Amino acid sequence: MPLLKLSKKFTANMAIMACIAIAARRNGRHMTATAFCVANSSTASTTSAFSRKSFSFLGTTSRALSSSASSITALGSTATVEEIDLAAVTEHPSYEIVDRDIVTEYGAHCTMYRHKKTGAELLSVKNDDDNKVFGITFRTPPTDSSGVPHVLEHSVLCGSRKYTTKEPFVQLLQGSLQTFLNAMTYPDRTCYVLASQNDKDFKNLVNVYADAVFHPRATSDPDVHAQEGWHLELEDKDEPLTYKGVVYNEMKGVYSSPDSRLYRQSQRSIFPDNTYSVDSGGDPKVIPGLSFEDFKDFHAKFYHPANSRIFFWGDDNVLERLELMDEYLSEFDASPESKPGSVVEWQKKTITEPRWETHPYPVGADQPETNMVMVNWLMNDSAFTPAEDLVVGVLDHLLMGTGQSVLYKTLMESGLGSAITGGGLSDELLQATFSVGLKGVEAENTKAVQELVLTTLNKVLEEGFSDEEIASAMNTIEFRLREFNTGSYPKGLSFMLGAMSKWIYDGKPTDALKFEEPLAELKEKISQNGDGVFKDFLKEYLVQNMHRVTVELAPSRTLEQDELNDEVSRLAAIKDSLSDDELDEVIKQTTELKALQASEDAPEDRATIPSLELADLKREVSEYPIEVNVDEKSGVTVIRHELASTSGIAYVSFAVDASGVAYEDVPLLSLFTRIMTETGAGDYSDVQLSQRIGTHTGGVGAGLLKTTVSPDGVPSGAIYEGNNMITKLTVGGKATSDKTDELFSIFKLVLTESNLDSKKKVIEMLKETKSRLESSIQGSGHSYANNRIKARYSVGGYLDEKMGGISYLNTINSVLKDAEEDWGSVLARLENIRSAILNKTTCRNGMMLDITGDKAVMDAIQPSVDAFLESLPGDVDGDKLPDFYNTEHPWVIKAKAEMATMAPVQDEGFVVPTQVSYVGKGGVLFEDGEKVSGSTAVVSRYLRTGYLWDHVRVIGGAYGGFCTFNPMGGDGVFTFLSYRDPNLAKTIDVYDATADALLEAAEELEKNPDALATAIIGTFGDLDGALSPDQKGTKAFNRWLIRQTAEERQAFRDEILNTKASDFKDFAMRLKNMKKPSVAVVSSKAGFEAAAKDGKVMELKTVV
Repeated sequence: MPLLKLSKKFTANMAIMACIAIAARRNGRHMTATAFCVANSSTASTTSAFSRKSFSFLGTTSRALSSSASSITALGSTATVEEIDLAAVTEHPSYEIVDRDIVTEYGAHCTMYRHKKTGAELLSVKNDDDNKVFGITFRTPPTDSSGVPHVLEHSVLCGSRKYTTKEPFVQLLQGSLQTFLNAMTYPDRTCYVLASQNDKDFKNLVNVYADAVFHPRATSDPDVHAQEGWHLELEDKDEPLTYKGVVYNEMKGVYSSPDSRLYRQSQRSIFPDNTYSVDSGGDPKVIPGLSFEDFKDFHAKFYHPANSRIFFWGDDNVLERLELMDEYLSEFDASPESKPGSVVEWQKKTITEPRWETHPYPVGADQPETNMVMVNWLMNDSAFTPAEDLVVGVLDHLLMGTGQSVLYKTLMESGLGSAITGGGLSDELLQATFSVGLKGVEAENTKAVQELVLTTLNKVLEEGFSDEEIASAMNTIEFRLREFNTGSYPKGLSFMLGAMSKWIYDGKPTDALKFEEPLAELKEKISQNGDGVFKDFLKEYLVQNMHRVTVELAPSRTLEQDELNDEVSRLAAIKDSLSDDELDEVIKQTTELKALQASEDAPEDRATIPSLELADLKREVSEYPIEVNVDEKSGVTVIRHELASTSGIAYVSFAVDASGVAYEDVPLLSLFTRIMTETGAGDYSDVQLSQRIGTHTGGVGAGLLKTTVSPDGVPSGAIYEGNNMITKLTVGGKATSDKTDELFSIFKLVLTESNLDSKKKVIEMLKETKSRLESSIQGSGHSYANNRIKARYSVGGYLDEKMGGISYLNTINSVLKDAEEDWGSVLARLENIRSAILNKTTCRNGMMLDITGDKAVMDAIQPSVDAFLESLPGDVDGDKLPDFYNTEHPWVIKAKAEMATMAPVQDEGFVVPTQVSYVGKGGVLFEDGEKVSGSTAVVSRYLRTGYLWDHVRVIGGAYGGFCTFNPMGGDGVFTFLSYRDPNLAKTIDVYDATADALLEAAEELEKNPDALATAIIGTFGDLDGALSPDQKGTKAFNRWLIRQTAEERQAFRDEILNTKASDFKDFAMRLKNMKKPSVAVVSSKAGFEAAAKDGKVMELKTVV
């Protein structure tokens, strides 16, 4: 089950922006909810009160507010009361209407129904969004760390009364047009959520989910509990017993992460008396104590309609919503005890003297023995009002919202540690907490970290916040709220998660979504009392709040082995306690479970799963507007995307060519782009620049765009050598149309005058990057294994790995050493990068300005565009850059020379402290000049959601098993990957057997056209996600940049639609004959030793 990541910014309880958080991530400020694993899952770790979700309440401030107020009011609300007809309410005899409301901020007409027979609550939100959303949430507070809500969340989707296959969830993934399909376990609730733009598909999905939660197979079949939760496994009496289970292995991966250990210990310490003191995701030491009876009882207690909150969003028929759910709800009677029995009790502030706790965490043999420290507060023990929610959220932004916020900046600049932990406010749960600290702390400095946090807060209380700080924070937050940009995630999902932050605790759901009144109230308070409103909260909830626990994690080189030995000992003791007959029974159960897992669903069971038909598919590719011109005065290429509406916002990206950057400096480009916006520029300090960006825009950032392009003459869909690339350094941002002058001014400022000579700041950045990389390799080893494999076969893959893979960690260590000992050499390299991208004679020729906006925006900003283009550096009539579509990129020559020695085609193992493995294998399927059909997208997806799901996840017990292949990527490389895998050698064997399994599948598909159609339909679902306005512009730009035509896109789509069973056979033969296969694995030393005994020997390298 992938863990759904939600992150940074702040999650005020009025939290409408939940999904933005899923996409965003910064430092340790992440909120994660345990979620059911989709086949291409990536990272995850269970939710805690200290994890984060990012919402934003955004407002403008009074005294310094006048400058930014116009920017925000230009956005306005999404809808007005007049646009929504309150009288148009739908009635149904099985429901009573409890409340009707309008969230004018988002044009949402909300009706709260209560099912008369059961008491189930249903919030129906009607609007014109075709990306329809359904969710059903149960309050599920656990009393121990057996992980029962987490195991149940997995298990209910493994078959039900009406839908009788082993895993309907997988069948839905295989053949649905869903735009979101997942489930999430929080510390106190479990959510099942889906979305689709297709009406028929949406109803199918709702039916499957509703039957799953109310009538799961799992409560009558212990095999589901064994598979998803835990079981003893034994195939031979002479072998040792082992624990297996998807959740069990997932949580072993979670507990391998030092960050996860820190958050878990912090949550437990600050909530000693309520449900948050235990781990809803499950502690691997406790999970094997979860019996089937306890598992079944938990479902009976909490999964009654009376304890449910049901949510609908979109343009579907409201009466049909009510009818559909009534079919399920009406089977149940009232259960007056269900809701009271799930109430989450408030944790009172019982800690009157702050505490300090120390716990161990595992480090590798070559890893520095540094500590982690986090100071944690329980903020409130009674409910905040919506206005107070907003105050706390803005206060958090003032303290921790950016790298230049006072508390964040003070900690990072202290030199006491390498990276921030905690990240500030978390208000995802019933009570808000505030957590902050540092990792990479020397043992003698741990107390100093706590002291610095406390003295900084006291100093802020004494000195207060400036008008500029308040204006910037308020504008930033208000911009996000009004924009309501959830990216590719459904807006309805954001709305639901926001509503749930009040609703799940028996509050009014729409109170969590309205921000106009609290915003106006806060602005009024600021106008009267300035920063006093924030200082009052800082004093009451942090400075004078004694319910505080500081958690320290101390390094242990033996903990990983100690925990492994403990597990081995426990299992040995269990085995010793079993009689021969009991051991025979374990062996029998192991054999039977594996046989069940490997068996195919019967045709009659498959027939119970509702499906679409090929005729339901949209045959045409979605195209987005684009107009490209070369500005005659400036010589800059201007790309425009005029959409129907962007709510008054201009989304802008400016690019300069980076091909002139010296090859040896390429790994510094990510550091350089970060410096551009974080160290100050021109006359602006880092703080002043951050405040200017926050006050006048919706955000500004810099990055690197690198894409391989095909030369002239290469047929569409053909593999090409990869010698041709477009490389651009980009500066992007967004602002309301009346603020684009400021936006463009900031673009030019950071591009030409960023403060490169900032030794202390750069060293902080490098240390932070090093810390993040080390944590990421441990927790997301599959992505690094994937990068490492691809680096062996193509220049583009090698450069990706060099700039962000495992080898990048070595680069960071080297640059950090140079920065500390020879700053002048690092500064010279940074200055050389800027000189290269702003080369006077060529830079104009390589510049691009990409703009997305509606017609009103485009017209309004044109004078700003003209002025910006005229002000740019470089000669208008300067030299032309090479045609990189047909000329080898200068980085390619040196990269090719390095690849043989730096990324040889060999099996590699990367050693980290972990209890699980991330197993990758790959190679070349298509060589230069060969044509790749769209059918390969169908086949690779079929493997991902079928064979690999079954054998790596279900049978093998890994958290995820999947594969990657990009039919339009041009490199022809295919990779297998696993995530949080208890196996290593066995998983490689599964990969090696894929071709034969696919050949068998091809024969079956010849006989079963419906199964083939299902595979095609699911692939179409991947093509047609809902996009935000800025994403539409970006998609159109990227298509243009790689010179992909609408005709090519349509041909690719047609190839998918016309996939035949023979295409599966052809793909299987390519897998059998994969060129130059190789392995990359992230695992523990013990894992590699065991794999070597099974004949899987690799070249080992210790990473952390």
